[in-house]
Amino acid sequence: WLAALKRTDGPTALVLSRQDLPQLAGSNKLAEKGAYIISPEKGEQPALIIMASGSEVRLALEAQEALWEQGADVRVVSMVSWEMFLAQDEAYREKVLPAAVRKRLAVEAGRAMGWQQFAGCEGAVIAMEQFGASAPGEVLMEKYGFTVENIVRQALELLAR
Repeated sequence: WLAALKRTDGPTALVLSRQDLPQLAGSNKLAEKGAYIISPEKGEQPALIIMASGSEVRLALEAQEALWEQGADVRVVSMVSWEMFLAQDEAYREKVLPAAVRKRLAVEAGRAMGWQQFAGCEGAVIAMEQFGASAPGEVLMEKYGFTVENIVRQALELLAR
C-alpha cells in the first residue's frame, strides 16, 4: 500500500477486503514489481502456475499444498498490479511467468477480463461472470467456486490436457 501512495505517474486504487486475511510474509517489497513468486515450485520448473490477487492468494497457496500432496509441482504468483508487472523488464517477467510453462490458472473473485493475457491459450481463469449476490462472504465464495477444492480440480484438469 505504501508503493500505491507514493505513485505519482498515474491513477492508483486501493482495494480493501472486509475479510480477516493473514499478512503474508515477504509480500511488501516484492509487491512493488506488480507480480511476484509468493511460493515457488519444489523442482526445477513448475508443471502449473496459479496466479491470484488479494484474498484469493490464500486460496491459491492452500491449493498449492493440496496439489503437492497429489504430486503436482505448482508455483503460486501474487499478481498485485498488471500494469506494474508489465512495466518490469522482460527478464523479470520471464522469471515470474516463464513462457515455457503454458499451463496457468488465474483465480479472481471478480471479472475474468484481462486475465487471459497472463493465463494464455492453454490456461484457464476462475472468475465471476455474473452479477454478485448478497450473503456472508464464505457462502458467496463457495457459490461462485472460490474454494481450494475447485482450484485443485481445475488445476488437475489443466494438467491432464
